Amino acid sequence: MRSRRQFLESSVWAATASILRPQVAFAVRKPSLKLATFRFDVSPPQGHPLCGGWIKPVVGVDDPLEAIGLLITGAGRPIVICAVDWTGLLNDAHRQWRQALAKAAGTTPDRVAVHCVHQHNAPFVCLEAERIVSAEGGLPHVVFTDFFQQCLKRGARAVASAKKDLRPLTHIATGQAKVEKVASNRRTLGPDGKVVVADWRGSSSKNPRHWELPEGLIDPWLKTVAFYHGETKVAACHYYACHPMSYYGDGRVSSDFAGLARKRRQAEEEGCTHFYFNGCGGNIAAGKYNNGTSEARRELTDRMYAGIVASELDLWPQRIERLAWQTRDVLLTPRSTFTEASLMADVRRKDNALANRIRPAMMLAFLRRCERKLPITLSALHVNQTVLLHLPAECFVEYQLRAQATAPQRFVATAAYGDGGPWYIPTEVAFPQGGYEVNMSFSESTTDCILSKGTRELLARLS
Repeated sequence: MRSRRQFLESSVWAATASILRPQVAFAVRKPSLKLATFRFDVSPPQGHPLCGGWIKPVVGVDDPLEAIGLLITGAGRPIVICAVDWTGLLNDAHRQWRQALAKAAGTTPDRVAVHCVHQHNAPFVCLEAERIVSAEGGLPHVVFTDFFQQCLKRGARAVASAKKDLRPLTHIATGQAKVEKVASNRRTLGPDGKVVVADWRGSSSKNPRHWELPEGLIDPWLKTVAFYHGETKVAACHYYACHPMSYYGDGRVSSDFAGLARKRRQAEEEGCTHFYFNGCGGNIAAGKYNNGTSEARRELTDRMYAGIVASELDLWPQRIERLAWQTRDVLLTPRSTFTEASLMADVRRKDNALANRIRPAMMLAFLRRCERKLPITLSALHVNQTVLLHLPAECFVEYQLRAQATAPQRFVATAAYGDGGPWYIPTEVAFPQGGYEVNMSFSESTTDCILSKGTRELLARLS
């Protein structure tokens, strides 16, 4: 029999899901739009868990973490898009964040997209996993829930304040530039078609062989979508697919090289709010070009900054003629190996490393979510010939490359790391290849078909 808490949770999720039914969106032609931006601090306090609790907790803040968002009105209910300098927001944590921003904006959660940048010296929030490990005892916290609730209140205040500062949104511009010597594919296949464990290339490596291996499949383009009030650039959203970690695990909170590059650009252009969204970087990292030193972080920051600046060189504002918001709900299948009993046994196994006790709690949280048939919402903002595509978790780069190929006449900018419940989302062909990402995928290979179908539907032309 379910507990009262489970009943209430399911009721709240069901109410949200009824709001989030797939929509057929119709573009508002020649809309009368307004836009405002907001930001608020989400830096964790001293002693707070980092990366879900299995690395060193906060001992200091090298540079603050931020949540940065934009609010658009004039095309039906308000639209909110937010980027957060955290590792991830999973399941109910992601839902609560969207609900808080939606309520403050006077809209519904299906018109809110929240994405994490995925730095690792940052919070990684799964509220159900926190309940599981807290009930078990003897384990670090996943998150300080009072701090999480404080962040939601800060977000609501920031959105409410932004509503008082709306200005006309009249034009959009797009640009792109190649980023040199940052991204590389993590997965190297051997003659048997399997991932070569010794050649798996993470976020950093001191192995010269990893530097010599080719980049592999990446998306080298950093894309920028900018919004204008007349000739004034109000917001610039930057998109690039790569794990944004140079080094982590020392307890020093940092937005790392992607965040540091964005902050440098922000300092140069105070009148425009700059955003950074991590694309489908589940199988992409900086390992070919990063040896994990402070100097490497500076070099990666310089290269990311150069890509951002170059992507803005050819921005040519075009008047906004049509705008639409579209969603699709998807239900994923958890891994067939997941059972409540086996995952709880791993949580309780005291000789396991911390990661191998806390991660099963996150797996169990996703299993319970799937059992309750609580969907993941995909969304897209269509503006003229530009699409801002919003996907969940750690999608492989192939998903954004496919999205671009699906709509070759449009400028498709993809943000992943939305609802992080499923963890890694490999392609179907990657599953028999094995490797870390496949082992850490919480859903079955059928996710590829489900997610790809939803993406195609979002990219279909609107009437």
